[in-house]
Parts: sequence; C-alpha cells; structure tokens
Amino acid sequence: MPYMTNGKRDYAKQQRYDGKPSVVADRAQRNAARAKLKASGVDVAGKDVAHKVALSKGGSNEIKNLSVQAKAKNRSFKRDKNGAMK
Repeated sequence: MPYMTNGKRDYAKQQRYDGKPSVVADRAQRNAARAKLKASGVDVAGKDVAHKVALSKGGSNEIKNLSVQAKAKNRSFKRDKNGAMK
C-alpha cells in the first residue's frame, strides 16, 4: 500500500495519497456505480459492487457492467507463480 512504512500505517502519507485528484476521481466513480445499482433496486448492503470489465481496463458504470459480489471475492485477485496479477 502506498501509505505503509516498515509495515506500519503512516496516516499523514495516507491522507496525501487519498487526496490525489486521480484517487478522488476513482472513488467518485465507485460511489456512482454503487448509487446506480442501489437506485435500480438492487440490495448492495454489506457487499461490493464489482465491474465485469474493470474501469482501469476501459469498463464503464453502465448497469450491464455492474454486479454485486461478496467483499472477499471482489477484493481478491488471481496471481501467477511470480506474484504478478493475472
């Protein structure tokens, strides 16, 4: 994580990171996706809203690209034997 130093959380560093315009924009997109699903009547309480095609890979916040997943499933990634994400 960008705000970890020697395994300890550096809150000042985290605050600077969380305030970056790119991070704020990404968070706004995630919040908009959650609001869109919630407005369409989908129960999102206690779960994550997942993008079928990630925003970073050209996906959008269209309803057809959104799904509701358990937090553990949405926050885990497959990695190859070298540790890089697949």
